[in-house]
Amino acid sequence: MPTLEAYYQNPRTPIEHEIAALGPWFHNLHLPGGIQTAPQHPLGDFPAYKWQPLAPYLPDDLSGCHALDVGCNAGFYSFQLARRGATVLGIDIDHHYLRQAQWAAEKFELQRQVSFEYMQVYEIARLKEDFDVVWFMGVFYHLRYPLLALDILSRKTKKMLVFQTLTMPEEEVYTPPPDIGIHQRELMLQPGWPKMAFIEFQLNGDPTNWWAPNRAAVEAILRSCGLEILHRPAHETYICRPGKGGPSRSENFIAEEMRSALGVKPSAST
Repeated sequence: MPTLEAYYQNPRTPIEHEIAALGPWFHNLHLPGGIQTAPQHPLGDFPAYKWQPLAPYLPDDLSGCHALDVGCNAGFYSFQLARRGATVLGIDIDHHYLRQAQWAAEKFELQRQVSFEYMQVYEIARLKEDFDVVWFMGVFYHLRYPLLALDILSRKTKKMLVFQTLTMPEEEVYTPPPDIGIHQRELMLQPGWPKMAFIEFQLNGDPTNWWAPNRAAVEAILRSCGLEILHRPAHETYICRPGKGGPSRSENFIAEEMRSALGVKPSAST
């Protein structure tokens, strides 16, 4: 994401020099004393403005909760959850961001509550523990196998999953019939039919932007992964919980595919 990151300009104090040396930054963290890591971020005060509409939907007290932050970057969301009392595991596949997160945890004095690890989202299936809160924002569309990741995470979620993805500009939602005939496929051309655009080359200069679902597809995918949508507090953003019935269709087939792909049987949350 080179065009969406920021370097710290004109450092003067020791901590400012540390920030500059750790740059560029995608997360603008507000450090103790009022210093920010990316005050000239091209997206503004990011991701604070993403957090603000979500915060009222989370419990003020997360004491005793175990949270997972997928694609944690420099740890903004991990720190927010930790401040509410949660113990947090943040994972990312970029050592640059993990160094930033570990450095910031010390500055916030949250290193006992938050840990950061280099890990692919698919490796979560091999962890023994489940998570009360799963944070899955800004990652889905970067994955070559996004539904596999969401199937894993939904089974690891005990109470709440927060989801956000890049989408295509289509807000209409068409409700398909329970079954369509082989010669009724023209229904798939209806406005609002659940679909994802595949990005063969690049989007915004980023070769890891693979998918752009429409709103209908996002909501259908969440349901098909066994999640119940509780709130849509912001554009492209959903707060979900595990559905009572689990994944909506062909659970045995899905589980078999996951065993084959991962070499393990993901544990189901209770």
